[in-house]
Amino acid sequence: MGFEEVIKELRDREEEARRIRRAEADWDFINSLPPRVKLAVIHYIETGDIYVSARIAGMSVEEFNEVRIRARVPNAN
Repeated sequence: MGFEEVIKELRDREEEARRIRRAEADWDFINSLPPRVKLAVIHYIETGDIYVSARIAGMSVEEFNEVRIRARVPNAN
């Protein structure tokens, strides 16, 4: 498998993970969150990056992960 094929496979997997996070998320709950936390959850859904998302929310990773679970957003891994 060449470099281009590996990159394409990784992009395809990330897009599939993003699609699953979007579909499984509890959007009513997410939309009820304070703006900064809502933005952080949406960032997580789009990127899967829990560390940056927690920083956006102004929370520890553990605190943000609790919000992620309550929002029914699947883990990025």
